[in-house]
Amino acid sequence: MHPYLHAQTQGQKAAYIMAGSGETVTYAQLDARSNQGAQLFRSLGLKAGDVIAILMENNARFFEIAWAAQRAGLYYVCVSTKLTAAETQYILQDCGAKVFITSTAMGPIIDEIPALVPGLKLYAVGGAHGPYADFEAARAAMPETPISDESAGSDMLYSSGTTGRPKGVKPALSEGPIDAPNALQMMAQGLFGFSGDSVYLSPAPLYHAAPLRWCMSVHKLGGTVIVMEKFDPETALALIEKYKVTCGQFVPTHFVRMLKLPEETRAKYDVSSMKSAVHAAAPCPVPVKEQMIAWWGPVIFEYYAGTEGNGFCWINSDNWLTHKGSVGQAVLGELRICDEDGNPVPPRTEGTVYFANGPAVNYHNAPDKTAESYNQHGWTTLGDVGWADEEGYLYLTDRKSFMIISGGVNIYPQEIENLLITHPKVADAAVVGAPCDEMGEKVVAVIQPLAWAEDHSDLADELMAFARANLSHVKSPRRIDFMQELPRHATGKLYKRLIRDAYWAEGGKRIG
Repeated sequence: MHPYLHAQTQGQKAAYIMAGSGETVTYAQLDARSNQGAQLFRSLGLKAGDVIAILMENNARFFEIAWAAQRAGLYYVCVSTKLTAAETQYILQDCGAKVFITSTAMGPIIDEIPALVPGLKLYAVGGAHGPYADFEAARAAMPETPISDESAGSDMLYSSGTTGRPKGVKPALSEGPIDAPNALQMMAQGLFGFSGDSVYLSPAPLYHAAPLRWCMSVHKLGGTVIVMEKFDPETALALIEKYKVTCGQFVPTHFVRMLKLPEETRAKYDVSSMKSAVHAAAPCPVPVKEQMIAWWGPVIFEYYAGTEGNGFCWINSDNWLTHKGSVGQAVLGELRICDEDGNPVPPRTEGTVYFANGPAVNYHNAPDKTAESYNQHGWTTLGDVGWADEEGYLYLTDRKSFMIISGGVNIYPQEIENLLITHPKVADAAVVGAPCDEMGEKVVAVIQPLAWAEDHSDLADELMAFARANLSHVKSPRRIDFMQELPRHATGKLYKRLIRDAYWAEGGKRIG
């Protein structure tokens, strides 16, 4: 299934609606514009297997570009709008992008890119901007007919590693027809009940793996996507009522913010149309999920997976209520919990989470990282720690190398630590996630000052400013604490677990 097929049978149906502006793009328009985009890419010399990059807010042109790349056999790299110019530069160079499409709404960052990554073909949505050509004008000049050599392209999304450097997840292209079904589309139908009648609410940034992939799966099925330009809890409820939304994908922070609305506000909106509210990306506190099921009914579904796509667990509300805290049973790949030697452990024994007989993992330009994700049995892991019960339900107890998940966004401490240690007044630094009622976790930097005896009352503000000047906003610490000496082994290994556990044991209270 594919949008072009729905354009033939229900061309005037809305493929997606922008929640804020109300702009509607029909299947006929999506088909025509994605054809024009594919024609534009071919006119620029791009062939199957080449790469384009998209840096854009939740914009009505986003899907038109993604589907144009998909039907031209291209990889489309969706770049986070939260990154700095230098961080964006790294991804553009690493993925080998030949075309860079952005939006004039992105602000000053896009003015830095041409000099940082010379040789890119540059386009902007919203009009020409400096060296950026007007994407919509260039596309409009192209024919609306399909290119002669259509083949299925794919997203190529970046998932940060333990070193903090993002890793590109580059799947092999199928070289098959553009309307061939994929595993996610089939799971959307079989597990979550998505169909051509679905009205899907997308409250998150489209550059993230889950929003992008779920929305495009709905397009494959012929449903309608409601795209929120920015999440607001009451607005989300109003949209569910207005459009009679049947399904959506959320992160626990969305649930928390909706639950924190006054009871009279929540009661104003009819959410009875919801048939499947899917959540993932971060652990959902048991009380939060209990409240959501009590409010919306047994329509809350959870899954555990990664951008890498090596496995997939899921659980519905009924099974969760009898296995509280579980992220479900494996439906893609076979779940294995292994010890430090990579061998299976008995039920209810904690270990590293692996998937056997699932899709391969391949990190672009990172053979060492690819190799690290496999054990001697050929099973793959994302580095998460957990245990499984006798029925095969997975319970996660830790996260990849102390990765911080704040509001559903993955944040990796090493990159932040590497920056902070360069400050002249810092002797050592550790970055951990501490409890946060709203975001799940918040970034906390624990600093060993170079001169402990000196007054460092102003150092926290100085380091905050230093971090914000060199890192994207989401990575910058929300709080800085001090310790006289960080707990390190004589070999230099940092016992970060001791620091992190102190915050969680004390509910996020100050340490040191």
